[in-house]
Amino acid sequence: MSTTAAEVEQAADRFVDVFNRIREEISKFIVGQEEIIEHVLLAAVSGGHVLLEGVPGLGKTALVHTFSRAVRLKFSRIQFTPDLLPADVVGTQVLVERNAGRELRFQPGPVFCNILLADEINRATPKTQSALLETMQEKAVTVAGQTHPLAAPFFVLATQNPIEQEGTYPLPEAQLDRFFFKLFVDVPDHRQFSMILDRTGGLQPPMIEPVASGEDLLEMERTLRGVPVDGEIQDHLIRIVRSTHPSCESAPAAVRQFVRYGASPRGAQAILAASRGRALLAGRYHVSREDVEAVAVSALRHRIILSFEGEAEGVRTDDIISGIIENMP
Repeated sequence: MSTTAAEVEQAADRFVDVFNRIREEISKFIVGQEEIIEHVLLAAVSGGHVLLEGVPGLGKTALVHTFSRAVRLKFSRIQFTPDLLPADVVGTQVLVERNAGRELRFQPGPVFCNILLADEINRATPKTQSALLETMQEKAVTVAGQTHPLAAPFFVLATQNPIEQEGTYPLPEAQLDRFFFKLFVDVPDHRQFSMILDRTGGLQPPMIEPVASGEDLLEMERTLRGVPVDGEIQDHLIRIVRSTHPSCESAPAAVRQFVRYGASPRGAQAILAASRGRALLAGRYHVSREDVEAVAVSALRHRIILSFEGEAEGVRTDDIISGIIENMP
């Protein structure tokens, strides 16, 4: 059934209204971090996962908690530690006493939720991290040969500390690639510090009310997929992603010198979805080059693998991506 122009406009207006309501509710508690909040929500309404990186105490966990309270969704938290087992994440078979005898029954783990906070994800062993990989990609859990689908929507919001090395296990590239965005949480400025103390140091912290539901988020994702992308804009997006590969003819000198592997097609998919959402928030029903370039760094920074020389020189993938965009014709 074809969609009328009025229905398209109504869907776009509802997308912006729900998005802004959630954003405003989160901002009642979280000070500053406007771009972080917007990108977390863009990933969520695109069905993607987010990796938040920053030193302890900057509000990464608080942001995820506040988001979970602003939407009517089931929330779970896993504190990742070196002794965490895969069964502690996805669940396991347990022996249950019945009148007719004993039987094995699946006991769901904490991943059976809508929003999963994977706190300090890089503290778990690779074996446990791999247990989360299927849930992130397939949105299902397989135990004892049986597949158990997760509820929709489902997204993982993971945190990690960049300064601690002892007792941590770097995330494998395959798992990093499953994250829609990687976001850096920075230290607040003086004014924001003052606002944080005012909001958290009083007798009554700000009350967060649920302003959206899971169905709202799923409807927003469907609205996103309908936003048209001009062929020229899509070509621009593809050129940016392909230019992160040193073997590509359009790769700049910095990529050829410092990059071992470039971004995957998942990076292009993330840019496409997020740029559509950004276009709607700007009141447009079409994607522009500015939308693509505004989300490219968050979508690609964790998908580029530096060479030994790049690591030794302390090259930042953010600078690589920014250089590609600046030199793009």
